[in-house]
Amino acid sequence: MKRPIVLGILASLFFAATFILNRSMNLGGGYWMWSASLRYLFMLPMTWLLASRRGGARAVLKEIRAHPGPWLLWSTVGFGLFYAPLTWASVYGESWFVAATWQLTIVAGIMLTPLFGKKIPGKNLACSGIILLGVFLLQAVHFRTMRLEGTLPALALILIAAFSYPLGNRKMMACCPEEFSTFQRVFGMTLCSMPFWLVVSAIALASHGLPSAGQIVQGFTVALFSGVIATLLFFKATDLSKHDPRQLAMVEATQSGEVLFTLLGGVLFLGDTLPSALGFVGIALIVTGMVANSFAAGN
Repeated sequence: MKRPIVLGILASLFFAATFILNRSMNLGGGYWMWSASLRYLFMLPMTWLLASRRGGARAVLKEIRAHPGPWLLWSTVGFGLFYAPLTWASVYGESWFVAATWQLTIVAGIMLTPLFGKKIPGKNLACSGIILLGVFLLQAVHFRTMRLEGTLPALALILIAAFSYPLGNRKMMACCPEEFSTFQRVFGMTLCSMPFWLVVSAIALASHGLPSAGQIVQGFTVALFSGVIATLLFFKATDLSKHDPRQLAMVEATQSGEVLFTLLGGVLFLGDTLPSALGFVGIALIVTGMVANSFAAGN
């Protein structure tokens, strides 16, 4: 298996912590704005330390001063308009629902390809359709029991997040100097998304007061597992694939593993029930789609 695919799958494992812990914070009474902003407030010093080796952080600051507009815009899109709506959606649905619906980002990433002067990879689009069909079957029983007033807002929020994440990521890959490492790019994007997160934090403070100690601990865990480890793994995978649209689509498709890891984590830690027989068919389709994407990228 190619290295970018392995990195993408590992990233999906750590990304699953987002859905599980966001649900846990909601169940504990934590406000969603704090859940979202705490992740990036904790990420800032973490990513600064990672980028500071050999003067990497200074180089990022110099680049941001030279081109502040693109950095502020696409960092806010890629991190702010991605994670705030995704966290807000967790208020309306359980972790399995958010993680499964989030797989819309697979197709969103492929549909954005023409914006960067390249053709949509048809084989990968077809394989991603298999993954999404598997996601639908996995959650078919749950969709029948969800109320429309909760489902529609969640779908709208996740759709915003699904397009914002690959758009911001790819735009920043195009803006960053070739010599920048993944650590430097993540640090720069985290720093430039801070104005957005400080506004969100101020609103959370004014409306709901300070977060609880438990929410702070869980927010730190999300920042470490999902915000730093998973993001660095995924961005590294996309960096390795950025000149090949088919392989880039395949890397983005590995995010479907989040559904499986979230389901497993929900069963083990939150007492979620196992999928039905139809759900297991969905899991098989997800795995099939990921394998098919791997073969398609190699052709």
